[in-house]
Amino acid sequence: MKPIGPIPPYFLGQSELTIAGRTASDWVAEAGSPLFVYDTGIVRERLARLRAALPEACEIHFAIKANPLPEFLAAVAPLVGGLDVASGGELAKALAVKGAAHISFAGPGKRDAELEAAIAAGATLNLESEGEAERALAIGRRLGVAPRLAVRVNPDFELRGSGMKMGGRASPFGVDAARVPALVSRLIAAGADWRGFHIFAGSQSLDTAAIIETQAATVALAARLAEEAGAAPPLVNLGGGFGIPYFAGDTPVDIDAVGTALRDVLAARPAVLANSAFAIELGRWIVGECGVYLTRVIDRKTSGDETFLICDGGLHHQLAASGNFGTVVRRNYPVAVAGKMAAEPVETVSVVGPLCTPLDRLADRVALPEAEPGDVIAVFLAGAYGASASPAAFLGHGPAAEIVAGG
Repeated sequence: MKPIGPIPPYFLGQSELTIAGRTASDWVAEAGSPLFVYDTGIVRERLARLRAALPEACEIHFAIKANPLPEFLAAVAPLVGGLDVASGGELAKALAVKGAAHISFAGPGKRDAELEAAIAAGATLNLESEGEAERALAIGRRLGVAPRLAVRVNPDFELRGSGMKMGGRASPFGVDAARVPALVSRLIAAGADWRGFHIFAGSQSLDTAAIIETQAATVALAARLAEEAGAAPPLVNLGGGFGIPYFAGDTPVDIDAVGTALRDVLAARPAVLANSAFAIELGRWIVGECGVYLTRVIDRKTSGDETFLICDGGLHHQLAASGNFGTVVRRNYPVAVAGKMAAEPVETVSVVGPLCTPLDRLADRVALPEAEPGDVIAVFLAGAYGASASPAAFLGHGPAAEIVAGG
């Protein structure tokens, strides 16, 4: 038997899994399976808690790569101060629900058409290189527009404990910190509307102390770069990096401690940042826990000494839960038999999907209540990097339905 991750607290204490006020069986009866259900009430609760913890000087941005479903974005956009995008496609989705002045566009390899779309709309480009800066300036001149340009900084430190490190090393992301002041001077001299810094050191960290340390280092770096460039940044995007507990033994980030420490850092910030605005950019922390993936058991079989629950959904919808989305050692997401949330586990089973690959395993040798064909399996933490980050076309099974609930 292998352990599973912790079920989010919003779904505990139920005899039958309830999402946004309706049982999982109701949702499946309405929309079929496999199915994602996103409870926006959970998003509102998390954002309210985060807003109360953070200093007033720090805004909250949502990185829409975590969940770019248009109906979901329409619900989340009014709850946050900005949207961060990473492609022309995401830019179009963001512009449909948020004013361009509150949208920023990061990511290496932006094509000229994407740069032009952002500049023409009035969104901020987070520049990843000097070459991208020159292309953006040229497009601005051709359009007769002062482009809104920030510099994404490749910091000379990393976020300790992060699942994906984005600083402290050579990187395709951002401009090395030592070269940033010269680039800022170039942008200002060229007549760009310089918007500040985007500094992202890592993601999916559950180490509260490391997040606090990194935010302090980020503010200090922004101040140093601004002083060297001789220009105060209108905005400093501090990045994010807040993780959520996916696996056994994981514990949540202490948001109150992070907010208290950041309040102290910003209160004592250098004079060059006195009039700067600040933002944190989060994706999975905001939306990861609001989503549940529901898949129905089609068959139950025994092979050797192992029992398999074969479901109609799998890695083609929930790649991350299968352990094939960047993890080195496969560990189990939280899963449950949706109709037996209060029942004691009585058997060890593996939950697998319908695909012709041994990689299609949603839970590996976990203890669950007995489940039969027709029962619904719930895979939690499906609100971020689920449907859009999975190979829905693989083997032709098609996409899962997605429902936005919670009012």
